[in-house]
Amino acid sequence: MKKLVLLAGLLLGMILLRAQAPATTSPLDNSPLDMSYYPVNYPVLKVQDKINEPLIARVVYSRPQKRGRKLFGDLISYGQVWRLGANEATEIEFFKDVKIDTKVIKKGRYTLYALVNEDKWILIFNKETDTWGAFRYDSAKDILRATVPVEKQDTITEAFSIAFQKDQKGADLVIVWDDVLVRLPITW
Repeated sequence: MKKLVLLAGLLLGMILLRAQAPATTSPLDNSPLDMSYYPVNYPVLKVQDKINEPLIARVVYSRPQKRGRKLFGDLISYGQVWRLGANEATEIEFFKDVKIDTKVIKKGRYTLYALVNEDKWILIFNKETDTWGAFRYDSAKDILRATVPVEKQDTITEAFSIAFQKDQKGADLVIVWDDVLVRLPITW
């Protein structure tokens, strides 16, 4: 009986100590993870049995906020490789072979980087995946570089965003942040 009382007292003491310990909560990420699909809203349409075309592509990226900062040419230096977002490098996955600038990109997963300039961006598709930022970027692993013009917008986009937009021959990969928009045509 003494052992049972001792054990119960010990357990109660552990519970009370645990209850007094400060909560270990992690703060929310300032640049939350997001995904974009083509067809747009693919997972939702799939659950609703409203899919009438196969999954072509998915982009996984983090969404930093502008928060009053000067972005292009300052926070994001012109002429240097950028991870397209924040945190882990942005990744794009193609679920079938696609064409960009008449070059075929095989079905698979790639890291997507950019060389940002004032009037154009060079979007870089790279074989190295699962990497943080652009710190270990290796141009020898590039499979494609595509130059796209910068479109200046009248409105400011606060959160970095990537989305697919259907067009006549496939879809455009649209990247927008601050007053800058670039679009990369993708066909299949």
